[in-house]
Amino acid sequence: MQWLLTMPGVGVILAATIALEIGGSAAISERMHLASYAGTTPRVHASGGKVRYGALRADVNRYLKWAFAEAANSVAVNHTRCPDRHVSRLYRRLRQRKGHPKAIGAVARHLAEATFHVLRQKQMYQDPSSWSRSDQPGVSAKLS
Repeated sequence: MQWLLTMPGVGVILAATIALEIGGSAAISERMHLASYAGTTPRVHASGGKVRYGALRADVNRYLKWAFAEAANSVAVNHTRCPDRHVSRLYRRLRQRKGHPKAIGAVARHLAEATFHVLRQKQMYQDPSSWSRSDQPGVSAKLS
């Protein structure tokens, strides 16, 4: 739970909620699975080569969805205090183009995916902008 406290927008209550809802679930093997389980991914409607993204999924773990949405709202409220954070820049960029609700959904998804990495690697949260090429998820050290 200590690693979750290093994430932006996550305090003691949200960290406890996230840790208890995820538990020691070995079934979540990828970051996309955690984001989907938490309900931070949109529905996808595809037909005839056209893809349309709908609202966030409703058939999910409601407590995780709430926790990540609350953390994203905390980021939104405090984005002027920490303007150099990756999540603050993500929120500002998307709020300008798509509006507040979609920006909150995108930040919540980022936090859900970051939670997977924080818990899997057992290390503190780091902004993606501070990663070196070999630290990025899915990039092996051989490529550097």
